[in-house]
Amino acid sequence: MTYTDYPTFSDSPFFFDRRTASLPEEEDGIVRAHSKTRVAYYHPKDVGNYHYGERHPMRPHRMELTNQLVLGYNLHERMSMHSPRKATETELLEFHDADYVDFLKRVTPKNAQNLTKDWTKFNVGDDCPIFHDLFSFCQQYSGASLAAARKLSSDSADIAINWSGGLHHAKKGEASGFCYVNDIVLAILELLRYHPRVLYIDIDIHHGDGVQEAFYLSNRVLTVSFHKYSADFFPGTGNLSEIGSDLGKYFSLNVPLQDGIDDESYISLFKSVMESTITIFRPSSIVLQCGADSLGCDRLGTFNLSIAAHGECVRFIKSFNLPLLVLGGGGYRQSSVARCWTYETGVCLGLKLDDELPETNYSEFFGPDYKLHPPLTGKIQNMNTRQSLEKIRMVIREKLRYLGGAPSVQMQEIPNDLMGFLNVEEVNKDERAENGEEQDKRQEGKLRDADLLERERNGLGGGDSGGIPLGQSRRKTMRM
Repeated sequence: MTYTDYPTFSDSPFFFDRRTASLPEEEDGIVRAHSKTRVAYYHPKDVGNYHYGERHPMRPHRMELTNQLVLGYNLHERMSMHSPRKATETELLEFHDADYVDFLKRVTPKNAQNLTKDWTKFNVGDDCPIFHDLFSFCQQYSGASLAAARKLSSDSADIAINWSGGLHHAKKGEASGFCYVNDIVLAILELLRYHPRVLYIDIDIHHGDGVQEAFYLSNRVLTVSFHKYSADFFPGTGNLSEIGSDLGKYFSLNVPLQDGIDDESYISLFKSVMESTITIFRPSSIVLQCGADSLGCDRLGTFNLSIAAHGECVRFIKSFNLPLLVLGGGGYRQSSVARCWTYETGVCLGLKLDDELPETNYSEFFGPDYKLHPPLTGKIQNMNTRQSLEKIRMVIREKLRYLGGAPSVQMQEIPNDLMGFLNVEEVNKDERAENGEEQDKRQEGKLRDADLLERERNGLGGGDSGGIPLGQSRRKTMRM
């Protein structure tokens, strides 16, 4: 009989499983799949088939390019893939005005001329045109953001991605900046039902004015926007002086930048600002809008950021290990947008992607280099001096001092879902009405008994007992 001299714990650097008498495991195999980041990816069906117009810079087709690259890199094997339902009209009304939602629902290219009086009211026109199935488009990208937020709130994922979302300019009652429905606000409202504090970060080249405006008076949402700021650049807001109001004072932070900022300056400033913000505000979840128009060579943008630098912002926020909702946004050079968001999907998964792009149905869009990281930097002069960036850094840190720590939130029962919440409200109304009727009846009974008792004491018969004293009437009733 042969005996095998297995290693012991004292002479082996690995854990040894005596039950199976197997060889020691490799070190990189000790960490099992349950400790990996759980990523959920949302891509509404046919969301890339909508069209703003021939000359319009916004091209929803960029979502299809992105999705094809994600599939080409086989990233779908590393995360859960979802094709979410459309948002309902009721869900859109959680933030938007009823008359505005009704307008989006009714308007079409055929009847648009008959609704011209509403064009100014709802700010539709050249920037926000009326195109075929507009309302369906809004429902699709909004439904994906809502589904992604619910995924995080149910603790079914650590990171949820919806590249079709991130339309941060839409207001409560009007369209703005190519955006019709503000899916970000809807998603944050959903997160707030479960999370005490939500941090919103915007790295689009345009100021996230719609989200800032929605939560300008709230201390449960802190908004931080990194953007180009000048009087002639849309939307013309986002100065350092915009800090919030009322309870939300100092809960809106803006980082106004000038043309041509480079990778090193942007990343250094971003990490400095966000590390301080997260440490002080202590959010329970984060929403990150990754507008790709802050990349170099964008049709509307004027920054010099590379895809790697843009992705480094995502990597840094991911390192805080908080529930993270990652959304798209601007981006008007389709090939750059698709590369960037594919790269950042890999960042969320903790994967290093090959620089050689895989073959897809849209490979011709990525010529002539066919690389994941094409040269995009150095095209515009950097107008951001070291002194100006340091001043912004110091002003932001000074404002963070006024927060006085993270605000507390009263704990209360959380409804299962939106419809459940609405149903509970209706039930509560009915209960309150019933309780009011019962109280009225009890009060009426008390007054009636008191009147009869008074009449009995005076030797008079009670009106309802046929002239019999109150006590005698009750005794007879009990004997019967």
